Amino acid sequence: MVAGPDYHEECRTENTSFKEGEKVVYKVFYNWNFVWLSAGEVTFEVSESANEYRIAATGRTYPSYEWFFKVRDYYFTYIDKNTLLPHTFIRDVEEGNYTLYDRVSFDQAAQQGTSIRGKTRDVAKLQTFEFENCIHDMLSLIYKMRNIDYESMKEGESIPAKMFMDMNTYELDIRMKGREPNKWVKGQGYFNTFMISPELIAGEVFNEDAQMNIWVSDDENRVPLIIESPVSVGSVKVVLKEYSGLKHPFTSKVEK
Repeated sequence: MVAGPDYHEECRTENTSFKEGEKVVYKVFYNWNFVWLSAGEVTFEVSESANEYRIAATGRTYPSYEWFFKVRDYYFTYIDKNTLLPHTFIRDVEEGNYTLYDRVSFDQAAQQGTSIRGKTRDVAKLQTFEFENCIHDMLSLIYKMRNIDYESMKEGESIPAKMFMDMNTYELDIRMKGREPNKWVKGQGYFNTFMISPELIAGEVFNEDAQMNIWVSDDENRVPLIIESPVSVGSVKVVLKEYSGLKHPFTSKVEK
């Protein structure tokens, strides 16, 4: 199954929002029995070579939280500079008693891929799959979302996207919920924001009809500032902690 010659143009997302050297760190809070616990941090970093961006996301719980639930998560995606589509995605996670190693390779032109997947790298087995045009992994999709022109979208309007995860392809809608000025971000101040809501995937992590809300900076960086998401037990909030190497001035920050 071979895609048409224009698949690159059809799937292309122009990168206007990030650059090599960007580093963004978030604090992760978990709501358990109506108490917000400061659980850990997630760090996103961007590097590049001639034809691709390498994006790394690492997450870990604070030592004080690990009596309850220990997390050591490592995600990497390698995406084409012209399309922002991934060709390799690596997921190596330890979450409590759950472990997974998954190295996914995408042939975007042929719409075929492979996954070397198992509880650990040593026992991972090769699987093959086919997919439809314009597929993303969970990490490359975040950076696609940062390059959506929310300025030109109407409230309630949505943009479709496709994501491959756990040997399945999911069709999602990224919905524009509207502008929200002067949004308070703890430790950072007030920001002018766009509020967006990606459709979630029901399953082990999310319940049916679960809704994620993301507040994105209303400037050319489109940096996620706050993410609020329900999970199967409780809810999670991710809040911007620090940043460096942004492509553009952080003009969405409101000086009070």
